[in-house]
Parts: sequence; C-alpha cells; structure tokens
Amino acid sequence: MTLCCLVGAAALPALAQPQPQPQPAPVFVLNSLDANVSVINPLTWTETKRIATGKEPHHIYLTPDEKSVIVANALSDTLTFIDPKTAEVQRVISGILDPYHLRFSPDMKWFVTAANRLNHIDLYRWDGSNITLVKRVATSKTPSHLWIDSKSTTVYSTMQDSDELIAIDLATQTIKWRTPTGSIPADLYGSADDKLILVGLTGGDTVEVFDVSGKQPQRTKVIKTGAGAHAFRALGDGRHVLVSNRVANSISKLDLQTLAVVDSYPAPGGPDCMDVSRDGKFIYVTSRWARKLTVIDMTDRKVVRQVNVGKSPHGVWTLDHAPR
Repeated sequence: MTLCCLVGAAALPALAQPQPQPQPAPVFVLNSLDANVSVINPLTWTETKRIATGKEPHHIYLTPDEKSVIVANALSDTLTFIDPKTAEVQRVISGILDPYHLRFSPDMKWFVTAANRLNHIDLYRWDGSNITLVKRVATSKTPSHLWIDSKSTTVYSTMQDSDELIAIDLATQTIKWRTPTGSIPADLYGSADDKLILVGLTGGDTVEVFDVSGKQPQRTKVIKTGAGAHAFRALGDGRHVLVSNRVANSISKLDLQTLAVVDSYPAPGGPDCMDVSRDGKFIYVTSRWARKLTVIDMTDRKVVRQVNVGKSPHGVWTLDHAPR
C-alpha cells in the first residue's frame, strides 16, 4: 500500500507556483532647484528616493538602445545616465557645456543639446555609447527647446529671449533660416509629415503653426490655448498633442488634423513638462510652482492625485509611457 500511495502521489501534477509580477518602471521627476531627481513608485505614488545630479537638471531623454535615460544638468555641465528600470546611476559625463535641452535624431546618429544661457547649440555624433562634438553653432538669445525632423536632416530650435525659430542643417551644421515668433517661444512639436512646426508661446496664450515644407517658413495659423503655453506631449494616438499652459493652470488637447483645441484639463501649480501613462488614461505633469507631480484622469478631466517632490520640478518621464 505504501508503494501504491507513493506511485499515486508521484503521478499527481505539481501545483502551479505563482509567478512574480513585474514591477512597473518608476516615474522620474527632475527637481531643477534641488539638483536631484525624485523617483516615484507608480503603484503607491510615493517618493522612494532622490538621485543627486548636477545643478539645474531640466530635461531628460531616453538613449536609442533604451538602456539609459539622460538627465541634462545645465549649470554643472554634465549628463547623468540612469537605468530607467532600476533608477540606479550608471555614469556621468562631464564637459557638456550648459545642456539645458537635449534630443537624439531619429536615425540615432546625432545627439543635440541647447545651451540656454550660453547661446549656442551643440551637435554631437553618437556611436551607440559615447558622444563626440562635431560643431558648436552660435545662435541668438537663449536657445530653449529642440525638435529634429523624421529624416534626421534638420534641427529646429526656439530662441526664448530673441523671439525666433531657427533651423539648422545637420549635413553642413549651419543655420538654414530664422523667423520671428511671438513672445517667449518655448517648446516645439513637429507633425509626422515634417510639414508643420508648432511653437508654444509662454509669453502669450497661443500656439503658432509654421509651415516649414518650403525654402522659407510661413506662419499659417495661431491657436489660442491658454496663458503661458509652454510644453508639448504627443498623446500617442497619432492625431492629438497636449500643450501645458503654465499661467492658465490648464492643459489643452490639440487635434493635429484640424489644428484646433478639442479638450482641456485642469492642471494646478504651473504645469510644465508632461508624460502620458502607457494605457493613455492619465497625464503626469510637473506643477512647477507647487513642488508636486500631478496626475490627471483624462476621462473624468480631473486631478486624481498629487505627489510631493522637490523645488521647481521640471522634466518628468517614465519608461511605461504611451507612444510619442
């Protein structure tokens, strides 16, 4: 009987063991005046730690291999590479003069930084691991935000204090043209067909639309959004883009086909940079003047939570985001 029992027991199927659930990627918030990054757990919505960086971290960007996020520390002339899943610092690169804004080209060959206080744009070659300076392009006053076209041929940049939009040819590393804008142009966003560039006017309450398909740009439309129109974030559906209105304390949803505002969301505390949850339901936005990360439910059009972070939170980013 003992043998029979043993044989029967051995024949029973093993009970399935519960599989560990993958941990969601953290949300990173750059605290510009604290020189650090808040790491937020999106399950508990608590700050788990702070990562020391250089002075004035403003913007953040994913490397082409998706193994690092780069935090640009403007006043320390450094780049901090962080693992986007574990939030561990990987390395720091020094000698990058005033990296305020940063961007990789779609072909993954160029890395570009805007020197906000030093009035130049730096064009670097990227070999998959390291950057090499190719050209420093003198601009006008206070280059702010960058955009690169889908063919990796042209860099566009706003000039915050000389109220201009400029275009730089990557092949020759020279300025192709410059055109006047409204007051205090900040972030910019390009249409998928490379025909249009949208510019947020932080000194006003509108987004200007420029047709850049010809030899010279043409301003074709002005869209009223809200006071302090500032930063853009694609919604991930191929049709809509969000713009934060820092003074109006709101976020506008723009339809890229009709070039009109189709929805609006409350965003208290001076909304700045944004990310969108992977499921497309929530906006994560930094409340610049309130020292908080604000989470907005787009279906109900309301703030559902706020997380305390550091001084003057600026950039926000997570690996678990909707398409850009």
